[in-house]
Amino acid sequence: MSDSSREERERLKEEYKEHYRSIRDAKEKLRSSSYAKKASHALNQMNADDLLESVDHFLGKVRYKMASMEARLDLAMEDILSPEEEADAERDQQLRKEKARDSLKQIKREMGMLYDDLEEQAEQLQVKKTVGPQANPETRSDKHREDHEQE
Repeated sequence: MSDSSREERERLKEEYKEHYRSIRDAKEKLRSSSYAKKASHALNQMNADDLLESVDHFLGKVRYKMASMEARLDLAMEDILSPEEEADAERDQQLRKEKARDSLKQIKREMGMLYDDLEEQAEQLQVKKTVGPQANPETRSDKHREDHEQE
């Protein structure tokens, strides 16, 4: 075979390949456009009222199932808790409340002690209070006079 016929043959092969690629691409585009057309057609055919009605129906079923399950759970809990256990639960609740009250009283006591400690430290540092009750109350005019005398 001559070089020219080989070259011609290779050129034709490349043309065929390119032709088949373009055909494959066209088929792919056709397939995707048909999917898009079907989807848009289905969306256009949908009725919003029907959709909302079906969603409401579904939610109603779910709510009904939840209510029935809660009722079953309540009945089961009533069967489990005997009157004696209910009394124990009430006692536990009373104990928790009493512990909470005691804790609150303890915290208040500690806060009072903390305030007293701060007052003692302030006295040691000879700091004058500007807010709250003072140990040696002075009138404002006396204090003002003392400040001017020191200057």
